[in-house]
Amino acid sequence: MAPHSPSALDPTGTGPTDRIERPDDRVDTPEPTGPEPTRPVVGRRRFRLLPRRRWLRRTLAALVVVVLLVGVIAAPSLVHALTRPGSDTVAARLAEWGRDHGLGSVVTALESAQYQLDQPPTGGAPVGGIPHANGAVADRPGGSPAPPPLPAPAGLSPLPGEGQWQTVVSTPHGDAVRVASVRPDAQHTSFTVGVLWMDPTLVRGVLHPGSEDPGGTWSVPPSIDATEQRTVVAAFSAGFRLQGDSHGGWYLDGREARPLVPGAASLVIRKDGTADVGAWGSEVRMGPDVVAVRQNLVPLVDQGVVNPTCATGGTAEWGSTVGQAAYINRSAFGVTATGAEVYVGGPALSVCTLGEILRSAGVVRGMELDINPAWVTGAYFHPTGNPQPDAFQLFPGEQVGAQHYLQTSSRDFLSFDLRTVADTAGAPPSTQHSGTKHTSPGRHHR
Repeated sequence: MAPHSPSALDPTGTGPTDRIERPDDRVDTPEPTGPEPTRPVVGRRRFRLLPRRRWLRRTLAALVVVVLLVGVIAAPSLVHALTRPGSDTVAARLAEWGRDHGLGSVVTALESAQYQLDQPPTGGAPVGGIPHANGAVADRPGGSPAPPPLPAPAGLSPLPGEGQWQTVVSTPHGDAVRVASVRPDAQHTSFTVGVLWMDPTLVRGVLHPGSEDPGGTWSVPPSIDATEQRTVVAAFSAGFRLQGDSHGGWYLDGREARPLVPGAASLVIRKDGTADVGAWGSEVRMGPDVVAVRQNLVPLVDQGVVNPTCATGGTAEWGSTVGQAAYINRSAFGVTATGAEVYVGGPALSVCTLGEILRSAGVVRGMELDINPAWVTGAYFHPTGNPQPDAFQLFPGEQVGAQHYLQTSSRDFLSFDLRTVADTAGAPPSTQHSGTKHTSPGRHHR
C-alpha cells in the first residue's frame, strides 16, 4: 500500500489511528505490524466507558431524588385535586392538576396524541337517526316566536327531524327553552350536535365561579344551589381555563378575577338578566348595568359572519389545546338579532364548523366556549319550584352528567333560570330523570 502524504490532520503521513496514548503505553517496544491484539482494545473500551456509567448512575440517582422531592411537595395538591368536591372525572382532575403545576405542554401533547390515535370517523349515519329531545313538552302561546328550523350541513339533505325545534321548557307566558339537533358537517355524518335556544324575556343568566378556576370568595356559589334549582332551565361550561388559553378576563361582584382584555370575545350578563356577546371595548363594554363578564378567545361570529381566521388563527386566537382544525367536542354561545340566546355543544366540531352552526341558528355575535369531552357540557332542566329538578343532556354521548352543576364545580359555568318561581306553574312534576338517554325516532310523543 502506498504511504500517506503528510497533512495538517496527519503530519507523520502514517495514516489515521484511533490509538489513545496513556502513560503506561510509553514503552520502548516496536509497534505491532499485524492486527492489534483484542485484549488491549477491550481494555481501552473499559477505560473509556466506566466514567460514562458512573455519570449515568449518578444522574439517575439525582433524578430519583428530584422525583421524590417533587412527589413529597406536590402530594398534598394532588390529593386535593383527586378528592375535591364535584363530579369531574379522574382524567380531568389529573389534567387540571398538571396544567396548574407547569405541565401544560405535556398535557396538551398527550391530548394531541390521543386525538391523532382516536379521530372521529367520517361517513355513516347517527345511530337511531336524529334524536328526539328527552323531556319535550307541548308548546304554549306567548313569548318570542320560534326561530326557523336549522338547515342541514351544506351538501346534505336533512334527515327526518334534523334541525327541528322542540320545546323542553314552557311557562304560562310562552316557551322558554327549545332544542334542536343537526349533524356537524358533511363528513362527520354519524354524529349529532345539540343546539339550545332561550327566550331572554323569560330567562335570566348567571355566571358562576368555579371552586378552583377562578377560585376565591364570591356572592354566587360554585354550584346551582337548592334555591336556584327551583327555577333553573339550562347550564353549560363557561370557557377555557382562565389560567390557561382563554386569553381573557373574568368579572363578577364589581371586581376582576382576571383583567379584562380589550378586543376579547366577551359574554356579558346585565342587571336585568339578559346576556350579550361581543368584542370587549367596542361591541360590549363596562357600565353600571354590567353584572358579570366572561371572556374567551376572539369573536367567532360577528355581524352574522363566521370569523375568516377560524382555520388559520392559531394559538394566539383559538388556544393551543388540540388546535382549531381538530374535530372534537366544542361549545359556543351567541345572541341573535332579536336578543335570543343560543348555546351549541357537541362532538366532531372544528372551530369553523362550530361557527357555522352558530350562524345557521341566527346568531349575529358569538364566541367559542369550551373544548374536549371532559368539559363540554349542555344540560337543560324541568323546573318545578322545588329543588332537584329533572335534568337532561343536550346531545348523545356527553361525558358530563346532566346533574353535574347541581354540585360544586371546579370550573366556572353559566346557568339560566326562569325569572320567577311563578313561571314554573304547570311544569311537569319531577321524576329525578337522569337525562342520559335519548329516545329514537318513532318513540317520542308530544
